Amino acid sequence: MISTKMTDSINEQINKEIYSGYLYLSMAAYSASIGLNGFANWFKAQLQEEIAHAQKFYDYIVKQGGRVVLQAIDEPPKDFKDARDLFQKTLDHEKIVTKRINDLVIIARKENDRATETLLQWFVTEQVEEEETPTRILQKFDLIGKDENGLLTIDSQLATRVSVPPQSGA
Repeated sequence: MISTKMTDSINEQINKEIYSGYLYLSMAAYSASIGLNGFANWFKAQLQEEIAHAQKFYDYIVKQGGRVVLQAIDEPPKDFKDARDLFQKTLDHEKIVTKRINDLVIIARKENDRATETLLQWFVTEQVEEEETPTRILQKFDLIGKDENGLLTIDSQLATRVSVPPQSGA
């Protein structure tokens, strides 16, 4: 059975995962409002992925006999400087999420909770991708500079993203 401390910490992470989805939905709305529908598509797919992460944590708590307790979701920012700013903020946000996941691993180790630590290893690996993707997109922005055709090319590439829910591992 999962400890109260671990359950509380994962409940907080569920909140943060849902906030992440809410943030990406806000970024999708901003992108659509400035005519970057490919960007909007990418962020909507990211929203789905974050909600799937929250669901994975939710299912895990339930399977472990704990109680999921949902908390209020903070309002995300709604205005951004430009298209590049969206991905800089995405990278900054994902670095915060990575730290939170690593902190959960530390708690699981202190609680001698091998089952939770095993679950968290999936998220540790996932966070490598979550930071790599916006980093690569930011590199493309650096290459194109202020070239509007380059921006439209990135928009077209982002339009091809399809969301795939994470595999069940809990």
